[in-house]
Amino acid sequence: MATSNGQALATAIDAYAAQLRTERHASPHTLRAYTADLRAFFADVGARMPARVTTADVRHWLRSLDGRLDRRSIGRKLSAVRGFFRFLISTKQLRRDPTLGIGTPKTRRTLPSHLSLDDVDRLLAAPDPGAPRALRERAILEVLYSAGLRVSELVGLDWERVDRDAGVARVLGKGRKERLAPLGRPALAALEAYRQHCGGPRTGPVFRNARGGRLTARSVARNLAGHVRTAGIQTHTSPHTLRHTFATHLLGAGADLRAIQELLGHTSLSTTQRYTHVDLRHLMEAYDRAHPRA
Repeated sequence: MATSNGQALATAIDAYAAQLRTERHASPHTLRAYTADLRAFFADVGARMPARVTTADVRHWLRSLDGRLDRRSIGRKLSAVRGFFRFLISTKQLRRDPTLGIGTPKTRRTLPSHLSLDDVDRLLAAPDPGAPRALRERAILEVLYSAGLRVSELVGLDWERVDRDAGVARVLGKGRKERLAPLGRPALAALEAYRQHCGGPRTGPVFRNARGGRLTARSVARNLAGHVRTAGIQTHTSPHTLRHTFATHLLGAGADLRAIQELLGHTSLSTTQRYTHVDLRHLMEAYDRAHPRA
């Protein structure tokens, strides 16, 4: 019986993952994280059947995570569990949701780190012109900063989605939502130099690995870390840092917050508004340094 219950639970988790993939267009990374969280949850509460889980079980599980994980991670795990039970309710596989009435742990909103203009200049100059992949690496850095792309959007970009005349790229963001991302003149020039180096392709993946396949997000992050070291940048820098830098520099130059929201592909303006806190912080730092009565 225990084996059959375990198989039924595994089947239900797989069905939930399939719904996330087809209806919410969840990324493979999200699917792996959610399914792993669900398996760990049922192992922790000692239940092989969702119907056996009580609200007390969920609360006890959350308490067991407190102190071992940060609140953001706990919130993600609870989101996976809550979504799974809602899926079972909606598909008539369960009548009672044990996560009802359980709130998500509150997290402190952290300000996104970003680079200064000087840091950006040094980073863009970091790829060694004599290295075999220098043109590709320069194009990657220019596009990340010019367009504010997520790394998944960067590696998913195809040549046929790059409009060099209009200076934009059509990218697929979260939820498979398409948007136009701006490409400045330096980014377009770097892309064209890289394209010519690759033999002038007009279709298929823009950024390829040595074997000709699509470059992975992990490779982009690993190569970026090397460029950061070369540039002597002290700020912790990931591909997402360049996205934060894109938004922060636009805001600092007077760009409208809603325009930045559209350029980033944020569904909610509240997600974009955190950049106002970054800008205000630097304004206050400048005030404290410069004003005689600060």
